Amino acid sequence: MSSPQLFLASASPRRYELLTQLGYGFERIKVDVEEQHQAHESPREYVQRLSKEKAMAGVEIATCHAPVIGADTIVVVDNAILEKPMDFSDSQRMLRLLSGRSHHVLTAITFATKGDIETRCIDTEVWFKTLSEQEIKEYWQSGEPQDKAGSYGIQGIGGKFIERIHGSYYAVMGLPLLETDIMAKRFLGL
Repeated sequence: MSSPQLFLASASPRRYELLTQLGYGFERIKVDVEEQHQAHESPREYVQRLSKEKAMAGVEIATCHAPVIGADTIVVVDNAILEKPMDFSDSQRMLRLLSGRSHHVLTAITFATKGDIETRCIDTEVWFKTLSEQEIKEYWQSGEPQDKAGSYGIQGIGGKFIERIHGSYYAVMGLPLLETDIMAKRFLGL
């Protein structure tokens, strides 16, 4: 078997699908990075740090010298970070915060090798319709929001809550295709 062009340091099925769309040969590697916001970090600093830590953890365990991609996505409303919900009550809180207004989705992507590292952060503004309590409950029962930052997925059932976006749809999904392709070409010398 030939060596991969890239490594993806992510267990996300959405990132896997999106990177597949770009046509690069890649392997997924499992990294363990603690996702804990530090009091001094802005949301942008936090998501970029996680992205870098995931990529660098991947560099340490990669089986060859191919570039490693690390990525992280957070939802931000009123400068508060909404990560994956802990339970229904947490999801309810998040979806109520997002209801009838806009919020920001920050996705950071890092490409790293032993000698080079580059990180970009993509900020997309997303507008939600006003949600009823019944919609929130039914959405939770669908199972979709349980492993998603901000307790929703734009590419699934949660897409029906979104009035409009300003920015990258794919970044909201977890991997901005344009920036990923530009960075891959640079790191692969294409």
